[in-house]
Amino acid sequence: MSTEGKSFFRQLEERIASSASLLCVGLDPRVAPGEGAARKILEENRRLIEATAEYTACYKPNIAFYEAHGAEGIEALEETLSIVPKEIPVILDAKRGDIGATAEAYANLVFDRLDAGAVTLSPYMGKSSAEPFLNYPGRGFFFLCRTSNPGADRLQELRVGSSGGDPLFIKIADEVSGWSADAGIVVAGNDPASLAAVRRRFPEIWILAPGIGAQGGSVEEAVAAGLARSGSRLLPVVARGVSGAKDPAAAARKFRDDINRAREKVLKNGVGSKAPVRARDYRKEEIFQGLVDTGCFRLGSFTLKSGIVSPFYLDLRRISSSPRLMRQVARAYASILPDRKDQKIQRLAGIPVAALPFSTAISLETDIPMVYPRMNAKGHGTGNTVEGGFVPGERVVLVDDLITTGKSKIEAADILRKEGLLVEDLVVLLERGRQGRKDMEQKGIRLHAYAQAEELFQYLLDRGIIGEEKHAELVAFIAD
Repeated sequence: MSTEGKSFFRQLEERIASSASLLCVGLDPRVAPGEGAARKILEENRRLIEATAEYTACYKPNIAFYEAHGAEGIEALEETLSIVPKEIPVILDAKRGDIGATAEAYANLVFDRLDAGAVTLSPYMGKSSAEPFLNYPGRGFFFLCRTSNPGADRLQELRVGSSGGDPLFIKIADEVSGWSADAGIVVAGNDPASLAAVRRRFPEIWILAPGIGAQGGSVEEAVAAGLARSGSRLLPVVARGVSGAKDPAAAARKFRDDINRAREKVLKNGVGSKAPVRARDYRKEEIFQGLVDTGCFRLGSFTLKSGIVSPFYLDLRRISSSPRLMRQVARAYASILPDRKDQKIQRLAGIPVAALPFSTAISLETDIPMVYPRMNAKGHGTGNTVEGGFVPGERVVLVDDLITTGKSKIEAADILRKEGLLVEDLVVLLERGRQGRKDMEQKGIRLHAYAQAEELFQYLLDRGIIGEEKHAELVAFIAD
């Protein structure tokens, strides 16, 4: 592992300085099982190491690609580690996490037999599962926090605590960061929003960021979101993007240079100041792109209910056709719910029809029950004006998709108030213009908007979806 008694992170810092690189190259040989597999693994790894060593801060072999070949595979891993230049640290991607003697056996393999400098660990079973590893001084430990695989968000972004609480991956980072002074975390490089959230919470923690290249992660976005104020403490991982290239040396050099350009740009823009690490809101941008991809936002000539002809149209009902976008939108709403200590939210009230899917999704995200007002009371059955269980006096937050004026929102609030419910807040995904806010204030209702229409227009301009002239037209239209 480390040379001359140096700790893993000391060796890593020296390597980053001498190589002018933050690039972590994955050594994940995809070799078919059978006779000669171990030899092929070693040949492939030797080729990659010789081609990329000049541009690499550290290597990360995934143990699964070696264990799959049995004892010969582990021997090939040992030989691979022996040919890595001694000044280049190695992180063994093992994702271990077990209890008692089992964890001790894993730790013995990783650090005694393989002599890896650092290891990836799963924290799910708690600190006791990590302690056999933590007992090795000078080693590095990267705990899984927000992983790069599709579907990880279903579990790792679950909100913990009250409505609008931190996602699970942040709580995990809070916990594992205190387990060791040599603790780092794994955060997906293809999820810049999560990277930025972790970096804001932990300005100087080491982050291993897989998911760059073949998994769709952008070097520029990952560096902008995850770089520490020191200009380091981030290790973007590239595996297939290098190993699968016709010229691995050229690929590694390009990734290193791209990372450094992004690094210089971030430092130039003031990451070292006391300002936030980044100004961009990646979660919001993901939602904006989702609105474009699902056809929720359209350009053209559209006659509105008022008779005014609009140069664009927002049909947020189409969000329901994208489960992924709906989950993102539910979390967006949850993040703006007005959760005051003295007045807990007791019900959500979606305004029919457009907001009913949203209020349902928010309810599932936050565990806050929902009701909804009938804009036209039914003339049969119970004749309810409000559907769902409630108790007069409960605090209800209105939910709608967007707001231009307050007319329909006020009608819904009046229905709820007549049933004895307390309505003081409205949440919307998009606020279009300022009239709606004024209307709500006059009725004693606070408006909470996740985004302004102007922010959406700016995103469209920045991404080249619209030009300067169209952008000016859209902004002027909603200003009228």
